[in-house]
Amino acid sequence: MIKFYSKRKMFFAISFTIMLVGIISLFINGINLSIQFKGGAIIKYSYAGEIDSELAADKASQVLNRDTEVQLTDDLATHSKKLVLNLSGNSGLEAGEQEKLDKALKAEFPEANLELAESNVVEPFIGKRFLIKSLTAIALTSLFIVIYVRFRFKKISGMSAGIIGLIALLHDVLVVFFTFVIFKMPINDSFIAVTLTIIGYSINDTIVIYDRIRENQPYFKKKSFEELVDTSINQTLTRSINTNMATSVSVLIVCILAYIYNIDSIKTFAIPMFIGSVSGCYSTVCLAGPLLVMWHNKKHASAI
Repeated sequence: MIKFYSKRKMFFAISFTIMLVGIISLFINGINLSIQFKGGAIIKYSYAGEIDSELAADKASQVLNRDTEVQLTDDLATHSKKLVLNLSGNSGLEAGEQEKLDKALKAEFPEANLELAESNVVEPFIGKRFLIKSLTAIALTSLFIVIYVRFRFKKISGMSAGIIGLIALLHDVLVVFFTFVIFKMPINDSFIAVTLTIIGYSINDTIVIYDRIRENQPYFKKKSFEELVDTSINQTLTRSINTNMATSVSVLIVCILAYIYNIDSIKTFAIPMFIGSVSGCYSTVCLAGPLLVMWHNKKHASAI
């Protein structure tokens, strides 16, 4: 049987190292908010043949001096291809800038028959409102989870179990956030989608362990709370690993295909999702249980 509580310092050190690397990357790379959150312009071109999306993004950034995301879309019904440029900033695209962009792209891809199809502006206040609502959704989800755990697991100190579960969720959210920072991916709606998905996976594993602790409690009255938690984690360990493996392998396949076909929108979801799912399993098994034991021991020590 693995003694998770006795190995807690090693697990805490691993998490501390991950957070430290993330914070250092944050100072080096900064936070790159996408057009969805800070406003800008969306330019769409129709094209034929093949286009390198990374080269198109570099060329647009060079010409306009603005952060640029590029997506290539293909309508299966009409077989029409679109080059979509998301230009972050506080304003749209002026006529002179549009002309410079047209010339640069057509010179870079002369055989693509590029034609301007659509041009839209996303106002900064719209992006700000979307960001606030997205963060509110994450905060409310976490709060409701704590309330649920508080009442669902009264027998194992529901409030402390809820707060420990929230700490584990915060760990996973930070891991997802730092993944975007380290890989220099723009913070967009994929971040919100991945975060909410990981919160669901992580708390599901945590609740399974809490439920096993509650079931085992009557049989461990003469043993320590540490033994109860370690035994419960070990009993659910295979289930936690298998669930995570099934999810991780599926997401990894999507990630590999996204790189093969160079689909940026899938990359910004699949990479954080893969890392976040691993983090969710790790935080549930290696952090939540030991933290719960520490809380329990401190509470009983202060009561004596």
